[in-house]
Amino acid sequence: MREFWIIFKQAFTSKAKSKSFIITTALMIAGIFLLSNISKIIDTVQNVTGAGDSQEVLQVVDESGIIVDRLQAQLEAGEYDISVKAATESEAVLDDKVSSGEIESFLALSVDEHGTIHANYTTMSMIDFSIPRRIQEALQSIQTELKAEELSLTGAQVQTLFTPIQFEQKNVSRSAKSEEELGQARVLVYVLMFVIYFAVILYSSMIAMDVANEKSSRVMEILISSVSPVKHMFAKVLGIGSLGILQIIIYGVAGFIALKTSSTGVPGEFSDFLSIQDVSISTLVYAAVFFLLGYFLYATLAALLGSLVSRTEDVQQMIMPMSLLIVAAFLIAMTGLGNPEVGYVTYSSYFPFFAPLVMFLRVGMLDLPMWEPLLSIAIMLLTIFILGWFGARVYRGGVLMYGPSRSLKDIKKAIQLGKE
Repeated sequence: MREFWIIFKQAFTSKAKSKSFIITTALMIAGIFLLSNISKIIDTVQNVTGAGDSQEVLQVVDESGIIVDRLQAQLEAGEYDISVKAATESEAVLDDKVSSGEIESFLALSVDEHGTIHANYTTMSMIDFSIPRRIQEALQSIQTELKAEELSLTGAQVQTLFTPIQFEQKNVSRSAKSEEELGQARVLVYVLMFVIYFAVILYSSMIAMDVANEKSSRVMEILISSVSPVKHMFAKVLGIGSLGILQIIIYGVAGFIALKTSSTGVPGEFSDFLSIQDVSISTLVYAAVFFLLGYFLYATLAALLGSLVSRTEDVQQMIMPMSLLIVAAFLIAMTGLGNPEVGYVTYSSYFPFFAPLVMFLRVGMLDLPMWEPLLSIAIMLLTIFILGWFGARVYRGGVLMYGPSRSLKDIKKAIQLGKE
């Protein structure tokens, strides 16, 4: 075991001390704090530049003469940063001013013989949809007021016309959760799916690259003379896996601190969006379990594939099939986020290479019987055992193979070489 821990320590410390790991970790932490405080940063910039105090001045050509004052009242009641000003110039002149950039926009209003408001909003901006939408909402309210006055309706009678119906949804599916529970679980499942996906693909590729790098530098020949290839493989897997877990814990602590320090208690802010206080403990436990199982599954496969190549340039080509499996699992999980009870999601959750993401999606979004996730976990454990046994045989001969690696057909050659 002494040789195992030496390689484990070497794999852990060499990656932890590398500049790429330190810089990546620092940038991710900075990004987490930046994202959680983005609203404060925007408000600060607006206050410094004065952009937050600027108010859009909208020139209005009102042919009827009865709408412009009502429009101003509606926009003020809605707390919109739009000031209405009755235009003294014609539409043609205002159109030329918009084209030349003298003014941002203008609004032309008229009322037909049926009392219907017609509005034409002219602007040079192709991406600003908020102001026209606000104006349209205000004009719709004015249209309702005009029709109510025409029909001599009181305010209370108008309100009754827009009283919403009482609609409740009852789901009799045994695995369905309530809408509140789904809303709480969906965000966490979405975030953790990304964490599992990127962590598995990143750290698995790191293992394959590390093995190939040792072979290309001829260090492997020295290592296998003092320690068995099997110990070497699993020491690599556990060493880099431990580093990955540590990095994720660092990100989690940084995220927790960032959300706590950025929280102002205002409902609807970013910290409320990522709140996990109402998420069940079982969902968090399943997230940890499927992350670890997914990592060991793909890491063992990555070590196997990495042992077949002699140059780091060939690693990405060799692990491409593994990467496609992870991408396929992620796509299935993402498409099943809206309807986790669909058939292909259910069936794929028992496929070991898809289970880390897809079964976690199902246990997070649905109330499943205990045997379903346990069966998926058992299948993954069995697959890891078989892949570890087979991978050790391939690894034993693969680390001794040099020269260009052509395809996965080299696995047979590696097994034969390992028997010698």
